[in-house]
Amino acid sequence: MSAASSENPRRRIAIIGGGVAGLAAAHRVTELQPDWEIALFEAGDRLGGALRTEREEGFLLEYGADNFISNIPWGIDLCRRLGISDQLIETNPGHRRALVVRGSQLFPVPEGFMLMEPRAVLPLLTTRLLSLGGKARMLAEFFVPARKTDGDESLASFARRRFGREAFERLVQPLVAGIYTADPEKLSLAATLPRFLEMEREHGGLIRAARKRRSHDSTDGSGARYSLFVTPCDGMQTLATALAAKLAPNSVRLSARVETMQPVATGGWNMQIAGDSSPFTCDGVILATPAPVTARLARPWDAELADALVGIPYAGSAIALVGYEEGQIERKIDAFGLVVPEVERRDVIAASFSSVKFPGRAPDGKSLVRVFLGGAMRPDLVTAADDQIREIVKRELGELIGARGEPCLFRVARWPSAMPQYHLGHLDRVARIAARVAVHSGLQTAGSAYAGVGVPHCIRSGEAAAAAVCQT
Repeated sequence: MSAASSENPRRRIAIIGGGVAGLAAAHRVTELQPDWEIALFEAGDRLGGALRTEREEGFLLEYGADNFISNIPWGIDLCRRLGISDQLIETNPGHRRALVVRGSQLFPVPEGFMLMEPRAVLPLLTTRLLSLGGKARMLAEFFVPARKTDGDESLASFARRRFGREAFERLVQPLVAGIYTADPEKLSLAATLPRFLEMEREHGGLIRAARKRRSHDSTDGSGARYSLFVTPCDGMQTLATALAAKLAPNSVRLSARVETMQPVATGGWNMQIAGDSSPFTCDGVILATPAPVTARLARPWDAELADALVGIPYAGSAIALVGYEEGQIERKIDAFGLVVPEVERRDVIAASFSSVKFPGRAPDGKSLVRVFLGGAMRPDLVTAADDQIREIVKRELGELIGARGEPCLFRVARWPSAMPQYHLGHLDRVARIAARVAVHSGLQTAGSAYAGVGVPHCIRSGEAAAAAVCQT
């Protein structure tokens, strides 16, 4: 029998997964149906997923995501509804640029070059990142015809076709790796950065498109549109805490692993929670779990759905949070971070200069750097011992920014199999998943596995799942 009977019309909704998507889903259900009962099950001992902030020795440490973009509305809108939008701060306007490693030197991303959108020609002509031949081939993108076939194309293929091999290896690949920690040869352009595909289709090329857009958008640093990134002044955990505070008391169950779930013939769902002898019965379920977990739960009652879910691969990463006395860093840091091309064969993917990027991240007289390792190209480093990671980070930061001596703070966060990889065919795979989910009444999925890995996309995913469940 459904949890909502004629004698008890109040519906009960279960959300599995306490990351940002699950929290957003739970909160949205409370907004749309404040009288419904919500139960949020989180297998771990904390809420927030990739949002994890701690304070230690005067440092504000972000162990996962450290900001979100504001021109995608779902994050900003949620902060307004939670009453925390006044706590959001922007990036430091004086250092809005990124650096790229070449050898042991750091060169700025050409001014106005946004991932693959060249908004200004002169910086491309004068950059020392590319050879004369590489610059000429990149500027020749203006004359490269648009692709005529409609099949999915990898990001690497697209970038090489439009800009040439050198620009891909020295500019595009490291900038994209800093976002997706992925192998660009496998990454679907349509699923990850569709706006560049649209620019080619609509204008014939990226330089042509950039010239059309230049009159509407000013250049804003390099590498990314840094003025659009915001974060709560006390860290990203603020968002998770604010979401949890809006839920009814006792609606969150931590260390509660859902072992099995089954649809009930008369409507609703039965779930078995580890350590609980009685099944949990509900009218609707939102699976805000990583695709492999969702597949495990779905396989007993929909093998086709489970097979589609396991087709989404994942990569992991490790983040080292490193504190230095300012006198230990010899080079002046005039950027938000650096990215490392794969062709450099270094052991780090990127580094973010947290105390330059946002205020209040390090005590006076000290600097905080977040160093990223692992990803799809170096999975061995995700599980490396702390001491090994420490030595790698000290060596790399010593060579790249002149960091000397022992850090005054060193912490490591590991995120094994945490980043979904949007490989070729991802959009078709997600469509198959959505079609199978639609077969089951009261079931929805949410999270980073489907239509965006950023915080705003996860929020949208959770809220959309909540709206759909509330309509059933």
